[in-house]
Amino acid sequence: MNEQPKQSRPGIPVWVWIIGILAIILGMQLWLSGRFQGPEQVSLPEAMNLIATGKVDTVNVTGDQIRLMMKNGTEVATTLDPGGSLDGTLSYFGVTQQVLADNNVTLIVVDRSTWNNLFNLAMIIGPLLLLIWFFSRGFRQSQGGGGNNIFGFGRSRAKNLNDAERPTVTFGDVAGADEAKLELVEVIKFLREPESFIQVGARIPKGVLMVGPPGTGKTLLARAVAGEAGVPFFHISGSEFVEMFVGVGASRVRDLFDKAKQVAPSIVFVDEIDAVGRQRGAGLGGGNDEREQTLNQILVEMDGFDNQTNIIVIAATNRADILDPALLRPGRFDRKVFVDLPDLTGREAILNVHARGKPIAPEVSFSDLARLTAGFSGADLANLINEAAIFTARRNKKTLGLLEFQDAFDRVVMGPERKSRVMSEDDKKTVAYHEAGHAVVSFNLVYTDPVQKITIVPRGRAGGYVMPLPEDRMVHSREFLEDQITMALGGRASEEVFFGRITTGASNDLQQATRLARAMVTQYGMSASLGLPTYGSQRNNPFLGQEWGLGGDRDYSEDAAQTIDTEIRRILQRNYERALAIIRKNRESLVALANTLLDVETLDRETFERLMNEPPPLPEATA
Repeated sequence: MNEQPKQSRPGIPVWVWIIGILAIILGMQLWLSGRFQGPEQVSLPEAMNLIATGKVDTVNVTGDQIRLMMKNGTEVATTLDPGGSLDGTLSYFGVTQQVLADNNVTLIVVDRSTWNNLFNLAMIIGPLLLLIWFFSRGFRQSQGGGGNNIFGFGRSRAKNLNDAERPTVTFGDVAGADEAKLELVEVIKFLREPESFIQVGARIPKGVLMVGPPGTGKTLLARAVAGEAGVPFFHISGSEFVEMFVGVGASRVRDLFDKAKQVAPSIVFVDEIDAVGRQRGAGLGGGNDEREQTLNQILVEMDGFDNQTNIIVIAATNRADILDPALLRPGRFDRKVFVDLPDLTGREAILNVHARGKPIAPEVSFSDLARLTAGFSGADLANLINEAAIFTARRNKKTLGLLEFQDAFDRVVMGPERKSRVMSEDDKKTVAYHEAGHAVVSFNLVYTDPVQKITIVPRGRAGGYVMPLPEDRMVHSREFLEDQITMALGGRASEEVFFGRITTGASNDLQQATRLARAMVTQYGMSASLGLPTYGSQRNNPFLGQEWGLGGDRDYSEDAAQTIDTEIRRILQRNYERALAIIRKNRESLVALANTLLDVETLDRETFERLMNEPPPLPEATA
């Protein structure tokens, strides 16, 4: 059996020690000063008068505190004058030893001078010793490499994973990114067997940059590298380098690479490197910007004057377009691994990986589910299976069935079902005809995907939706884009044909259609009037937050802008006329579909296609 690593108990925080020591000192002071005593306080003349009149049984003197035990059982207390002595005070008030003896008063004197001296010495030396202990403890922690204390600002927070801390994820747990896995497996081989590459004159790459949309598995690949690597593995986030103090980020970079050099060959993984690797010269601080100083130090460490280090840096980002060019040149990040959204085969493999250990019903087909989830990332697919498991537990079932996956898909894509939303009959009818318009138009077009599901159950912000079954496409033709615009406008066209009015339900459809039409005109050269040139900057400005055609970042004239607007309107109007024509031609089929939706609210692909292929009812014969 493998022994579990011993976990050290967390130490007592420093502030607890400080408060405890101060409480002890304060308690000693209160105790020695007699403030915890409860007798009634009287003035010194009154106390002397009580002694002289024979009302006192015992006088107890401790330092400057005098306690009088009365013959009637009560007790009072008083205090000597500062600097005064007991004998002098008694004589001053006419209380002599004879007076005490005549009244049978017992005098008890306790010498507290030694305690006073010790207490005063403790009050002076105690706080000084406390400060010395506090600072020495902080310096010991900083020498130990910890970056979480006030003395460890310049220490790197990267953690070197040992065998007990390494993730259990391996390359067998990563699916849908076969090309990226091959690149990273080769990197590990570089470090394990460098001789085979050196013999043929090959140079070990300095860095590998993983680029891809969020959720595609970049960090998961790094965890797999950590699980597979037989060399020290350091991991850190890009945001952990930069602090508000100038020079801290550069110091942490130096400390990180110093640690990696001591155990080389090694791997350093920097997650979200765009937090520190943005293009220089755009910050408010100019050349003195802390982030830019940190980036400069990274550039020097990766390929500076001393470039003989056997360290490979792996970084991940989804914003490669904003990284500094010096970071991307050969000699720093020699390799760029693109981790894109998975294709059909990759999605099916990812679903199988995340389904391990879960009871999946036999009727669930991951190949069909992979077709339905075109455009999903690995994180989306993991969330889909998790939501299906939640639905299964909520319904007290033992296996994840097809219904649970369908409900999970609807929840992930459209949001939770809004059962509490009560729709009027008019609104429900409008939604039914709107969604039926989308479906009928899509069924009668050539380049649209088949309709998988139609529903008028409200989810998220949508009153209903039509779900297509998309196919993976690398390129899109002009005819495909035109058909997509026509389908998007089918709902509005249906409202106009059957109700003679339009509603706000088509707002999202209009946005989607306009976006496609603008892309056709400005990006894809599909406009006869504007021809082949592209219009507008196609890169995002990370500081202005503007994209092409959406702000003041235009690189074309006002005449071109007017022509672009005219072309967009012409494309939208032409395809809207197509949608109107299809709906008028298939009026009976659309009415039958809408009525069915009003009855059952949700239709699957088989039922929808059967309705579309049925011949329309014959008109009733007149007598």
